[in-house]
Amino acid sequence: MHHKSGYTVAAVVAAAALGAQQAAFASGFSLPEVSVAGIGTANALVANPVEIGAIPYNAAAMGFHDQSSLSVGGAFVSPSFSVTTASGSHDGDDASWVAIPLIQAAIKINDQWRAGLGVNAPFGLETRWQIGTFPKLSQTATFPTPLGSVTVPTGNHPTQSKLQVLDFVPTAAYRVTDHTSIGAGLDIYWAKTANLDSNVGRLAGDGTGLGFNLSALYQRDALSVGAAFRSAATLNVEGTYTPLSQALVAAGRIQPGQTAEVDVDLPWRVQVGVRYAFTDALAAEFDWTLTGWSEFQKLNVKGRQTGAEIFSDTNDWSDANAYRLGFTYQVLPATQLRFGYSYDETGQGDDYFSARVPDNDRQLFSLGVAQDLGGGLSLEAGYMYIKTNTRNYRSATPYTGGGSNGTDALDGNYEMDAQLVGIELVKVF
Repeated sequence: MHHKSGYTVAAVVAAAALGAQQAAFASGFSLPEVSVAGIGTANALVANPVEIGAIPYNAAAMGFHDQSSLSVGGAFVSPSFSVTTASGSHDGDDASWVAIPLIQAAIKINDQWRAGLGVNAPFGLETRWQIGTFPKLSQTATFPTPLGSVTVPTGNHPTQSKLQVLDFVPTAAYRVTDHTSIGAGLDIYWAKTANLDSNVGRLAGDGTGLGFNLSALYQRDALSVGAAFRSAATLNVEGTYTPLSQALVAAGRIQPGQTAEVDVDLPWRVQVGVRYAFTDALAAEFDWTLTGWSEFQKLNVKGRQTGAEIFSDTNDWSDANAYRLGFTYQVLPATQLRFGYSYDETGQGDDYFSARVPDNDRQLFSLGVAQDLGGGLSLEAGYMYIKTNTRNYRSATPYTGGGSNGTDALDGNYEMDAQLVGIELVKVF
């Protein structure tokens, strides 16, 4: 495969792996909102033995529920992002809404054992940039061909990137004692959609990966302590490259119909929390999360037929912390209010900064409500506002063509905020 088409493949997978400001609400490309209760408490639920919405965060929580349950709902995202570069201020072409599935079943087998199955989207993105946003990536050059000279793009200007990763999570929990429960399960990842548009070409593909999770929860009187670990995993993404510039094809700088594959490393995650019930109505939880972004070091793109390396891209991310505080308040016997705040640090440094992920530290503000409808049925809703700190990126490394990560081609002031609304029906039986 030609070097330029290999670069486009790498850019697609980089976008897929890194995520983008449209859908990623923790550092990097993580989407930690896996239940509506989590949306309402800024994801501070790993030590909660009471709420059914804590189960997707900590499978061991199933051991403290004496009935089976089914939760079905979704989260809906409205993002807004912009960048100011040498060519002026540019707003991203935001998709109006992005939907995220939130499904969790928990089945009581006997007094000790529970089984669960969840479906959520822990990683994902969709971002769009107009041509001209990054001037150095929008340049052209003239090349001679047997049929005459042609003008072709010399950069690889990102336009639209999209990734949808679903996680199918079969789990089991065992109630060790009256005060302790442990859990374990699999994370079966499916990259349902991984694609990219640029001024050069497009790669569309999909892939799968496998990880595992372990968890524990301890409760005594008003105090509970929980911990959960999710392993790193690797998505093997395979796709087909389609050139969008016929001039590049005519110049012989891109060959159509190329195929490639790349392994994308997903981070491990550790979450530890402490919850205390001050009264029968009011409880608070503080969680600390460490995300292993150090797993995400390089992307090596290879030809599927030959196995030869086409392109290697360095990311060099670092592990990142998040600090979460959540409250639940039973304002009425059938009505619970929820509040939360989170501060999430980015794992992305300046050395290999990417325009597809203008990530930075961010703050999450949450509120929610749960209403008991009777007959074992309840309705839950949550709202979250996400504000990323402005990233004023300037690089001393000049862009010379090829890869743009960490170069002055991406210099600019990046801003993002987003709103997230979740709604879920929960049935206990």
